[in-house]
Parts: sequence; C-alpha cells; structure tokens
Amino acid sequence: MPFSNSSELGPSFILASLPGLEGAQSWPAVPLCSAYVLAVLANVAVLLAVRAEPGLHAPMYFFLCMLAAIDLALATATVPRVLCLYWLGSREIGFAACLLQMFLIHALSAAESTVLLAMAADRYVAICHPLRHAAVLTGGATAKIGLLALARGVLFFLPLPLLLLPLPFCGSRALSHSFCLHQDVMNLACANTTPSVVYGLTAILLVMGLDAVLICLSYLLILKAVLRLEAWRERLKVFSTCIAHICVVLAFYVPLIGLSVVHRFGKDLAPLVHIIMGNIYILVPAVLNPIIYGVRTKQIQRRILSLIHLTDR
Repeated sequence: MPFSNSSELGPSFILASLPGLEGAQSWPAVPLCSAYVLAVLANVAVLLAVRAEPGLHAPMYFFLCMLAAIDLALATATVPRVLCLYWLGSREIGFAACLLQMFLIHALSAAESTVLLAMAADRYVAICHPLRHAAVLTGGATAKIGLLALARGVLFFLPLPLLLLPLPFCGSRALSHSFCLHQDVMNLACANTTPSVVYGLTAILLVMGLDAVLICLSYLLILKAVLRLEAWRERLKVFSTCIAHICVVLAFYVPLIGLSVVHRFGKDLAPLVHIIMGNIYILVPAVLNPIIYGVRTKQIQRRILSLIHLTDR
C-alpha cells in the first residue's frame, strides 16, 4: 500500500509488525524488552569485570570487550525503535533514519565478524605458537585490530545507503522486518538495483564470507596441532580453551545465515518468520556472548559477583 508522507531525501517506510497487531500492542514488546535489558546488563557486566580484573587484561578478553561494545551498539540502534513500534504503534520510519539504521546494522555486524576472526587468530597463535603469543598480540596490536574492525565495517558498508539514496520508491513501502536492512529496502525500489545488488553481495562475501573461511581454517590448524599431542586429557584441556569462542562464532553466523536464507528463499514464508528471524539476528549474539564467556570464565564470574555484592551494600 502506498504512503504519501516523505522527507526531502526520500519516502518514509513502514516497519513490519506482528500480523494482526498493527496497532499499539504492549505484550509483544515484553520478551523483546526483557532480552534487550538482559543484553545490556550482561554486556556492561562483562566490560566492568574485564576492566576491574587484572588477570583478564589479555588480548582474548579485550576482544571480548569489543564484542560487548559492538553488541550494545547494534542492539541499541534497533531495539528501542522496535519497542516504539509495539508500545506506541509507530510503524513509520523516515528515509534518512532508515538508511542510517541500515548502515549501522551492516557496519557493526562487519566489525563483529572481524573481531571474531581476530579472536580465532588469537587462539591459533596461543595454541600453535605459544612462545610468540605475547610478542605478536600486544596491547597496541589489539587496539589497532579493534580500530581496523570498525574502519573495515564503515568502509565496506557505507556505499550501501549511498547507492540507495538516488533510487525512486514509487510502490509499496512496507518492509518485511521491524527494522531496516539493505536487501529489504532495496527490493522496494522501482528502478534498476543491479549495482546495489552486486555491491551488497560483494561486500558480504569479502567481509563475513571471507572471515568465516579464515575462522574455519584457523580451527583446522588448531585441530591439527591438538591432535599431535599424545595424551587425550591434554588434547581436551588445550581445545577446551576454544569452546567459548566456537559457541560465540555459531551464535553470530547461524542467525546471519538463517536470515540470508529467509531473504533468498523465503518469499512464500509467513511474514512472522521474517520478523522473528530478524529479531533473532539482532538479539541472540548480544544475549548469548556474555553468558557464554561468563559461564566459561571463572574470573569473570567472580568479578561480576563481587560487583553485584558491592552494589548491594
């Protein structure tokens, strides 16, 4: 259905709501708000724990702090606007706001993928070349990797909104998600979108696709090194240091792949599937990452408990 309200830059878009709940409804926002609050509290707790615990001042946990900061930014760029949709029935989003949200989602996701690759490299060096670990992954190198991750996301995905900016949107402006994604917005344009399609696919392959391949390669090399150890107990002890990172990688890439599959092959699926997959993609990593490392790292557990007890006093 067409909508006439628009800004100077372009038309406004209509965010997807749960089918049959297009008005203001509070109950769908309860689990979403609960997950968002949990994500914020858990990630902030990890940041405070790593900052306060000298034993956690190591590259792996600095990378974990970067993941926490990215997850906080990504969730905050999307969830509050979705909550306005359900609490206030505010489904319309301006063209500029939509493009900004779209850019933040893709750029921050690219930065998170880069940090996950850096964490895999950290595990590879720590296991396969332990004597060189302290010299290779210094504090300065870790900070540079964090800046590189952010710059990589910005440089690769800044062209996406710029390519959409001049396109006309003359038909339906109803999105299939509760927030703005590139492919979702692009499909509403009534013009040739080939440059946007080609660049979007190329950026995804060169960032998330390449990172996934390199992460798999690093773990193949780690597995090869672990299998050289004679004792099974020693093998399990060494490989157990990678379990948390493997779970975090799965928490990021499985929703990403699921969302991509829904976009590519799910045109006949119910609208509810698109909405749920989009929310899973945004919130699952933000909720699970700090929980995974909190469960696996006793130092984080102790520091968080001490911070809780301190605030109770």
